[in-house]
Amino acid sequence: MNWAIFEGLLSGVNKYSTAFGRIWLSLVFIFRVMVYLVTAERVWSDDHKDFDCNTRQPGCSNVCFDEFFPVSHVRLWALQLILVTCPSLLVVMHVAYREAREKRQREATGEGGGHLYLDPGKKRGGLWWTYVCSLVFKAGIDATFLYVFHSLYPKYTLPHVVKCHAVPCGNIVDCFISKPSEKNIFTLFMVVTAAVCILLNLVELAYLVSKRCRECLAARRAQAAWTGHHPHCKQDDLLSGDLIFLGSDTHPPLVPAPPRDYVKKTIL
Repeated sequence: MNWAIFEGLLSGVNKYSTAFGRIWLSLVFIFRVMVYLVTAERVWSDDHKDFDCNTRQPGCSNVCFDEFFPVSHVRLWALQLILVTCPSLLVVMHVAYREAREKRQREATGEGGGHLYLDPGKKRGGLWWTYVCSLVFKAGIDATFLYVFHSLYPKYTLPHVVKCHAVPCGNIVDCFISKPSEKNIFTLFMVVTAAVCILLNLVELAYLVSKRCRECLAARRAQAAWTGHHPHCKQDDLLSGDLIFLGSDTHPPLVPAPPRDYVKKTIL
């Protein structure tokens, strides 16, 4: 694994995240990725080899193991971690796309030709929606995998003894799982960290939406105040500035431009 590339991706995700996003990133990297790489793979490395059944029937142990462990914990966690980190990388790619557009704009028009984005990494316009969708996607992935784990292994725990009666076993046989208590501890740890990550995603989503709502309300109040002082100005002139405020990267002045010619004639 190239840790330099991984470090660059993490720094990019951390740079364009909110405070809640940085906490989420630290939690995922330290308590999920590192625990998975250092400990979980070793704990589950002997799950098939040490899965013993009290029978000598050929193939019975393999069939019982496949019936109880249709998908390994380790492989499910690996797939979960890959999918849950992809949306954050999409945000970094969106910022890189903005920076490339801004660079081409400067090359085409020169330094005094204006900017497409004053700050390409600021969460405005399409980048805001990309970031919000990434939060929903990450929370949905973790919630889906928690449901899958609960469906495969009720209460997220493994029993010490498994009763198996699948073919080719001649009758009901007892099978014993290797280190079930240790595996239960790590399973519950990963479940709790995933639940905390879901909570952080929801809190960050509520923070972003409430912040945008406050900005919209502030723009509406400023619009209403300006309308009260300039009753002859048309409503369309005010709404245009507010629409730019909602979809652009920079805040335009809340007070609109001077009245146009036709407005002047109406006033006169």
